[in-house]
Amino acid sequence: MEKFLTIYEKFLKLLTMLVGTVAGFLVMFCGFAIVWEVISRGVFHAPTEWVMEISTYCIVIAGFLGMGVAYAGKKHIHVDIFVSKMSPKTRTYAELVTCIIGAFYSYLFMVQSFGMMMLSIELNNCAPTTLGTPLWIPQSAMPVGFAVLLLQIIRTILEDIVKIKANDFTMDFAKEVNK
Repeated sequence: MEKFLTIYEKFLKLLTMLVGTVAGFLVMFCGFAIVWEVISRGVFHAPTEWVMEISTYCIVIAGFLGMGVAYAGKKHIHVDIFVSKMSPKTRTYAELVTCIIGAFYSYLFMVQSFGMMMLSIELNNCAPTTLGTPLWIPQSAMPVGFAVLLLQIIRTILEDIVKIKANDFTMDFAKEVNK
């Protein structure tokens, strides 16, 4: 199980880095687009029609893609006041329970958002804007983001199961992956 987990974590690390890089470039592009809009509007007196819509899509897509990245970096919101007072064993069991619940909801959101995206493709839904952006494009970030988040939560569940089976609650899998 530990060998599988090490391979799974290496794959997940690469996937998360790829998704995080795409999210980062989207935010950077959004920044450049807004700067262009300011210059275009202020200097050339020629505002653009696309910056507001594209910037909004970029930020929303980056947010969904960043969910798994934030989870992998342990940057999601959690309540330390109770967890810090628990023993490592109790903390591992509590984490396992909350991860199972989180996996359920991530799976649910992933499936539902995938259905919404597929419906937009089927109905050829487009934004009622000048650009008429096909809505499946920004919607596609939702199932992808939740899938990466789900894979990260599954990683934590597998780590907790290994810790429980080995009765060793001090194991640090991050060190193994970074070798």
